[in-house]
Amino acid sequence: QAQVVESGGGLVQTGGSLRLSCTASGLTFNQYTMAWFRQGPGKEREFVASHVHKDGSTYYADSVKGRFTISRDIAKNTVYLQMNSLKPEDTAVYYCRAEYGDIVTMKDYDYWGQGTQVTVSS
Repeated sequence: QAQVVESGGGLVQTGGSLRLSCTASGLTFNQYTMAWFRQGPGKEREFVASHVHKDGSTYYADSVKGRFTISRDIAKNTVYLQMNSLKPEDTAVYYCRAEYGDIVTMKDYDYWGQGTQVTVSS
């Protein structure tokens, strides 16, 4: 029943901005670390950014530092990825991930969205 759904992808010119949204349902949102990954044409899926549920710490891939910002709205069960100064190399399918490791039961919960396409052109 738990799922995450991405939205906000599209076509944008170099230097432009987009904001991606990932909305979760069927899970206790505040317990999950949320993250964004992407997969460009002919490439492997790579880490982009994450937001840790415990303290709100954020982490970014070197390629997007200073340009992308991840944030969380608990009331809306939504995590965002604000993307500025976009480059052609940012073109990819962007995926949202929700992850929770229960330290009491030792069970891991991992949910992925279906992805949203971001295309950056000159």
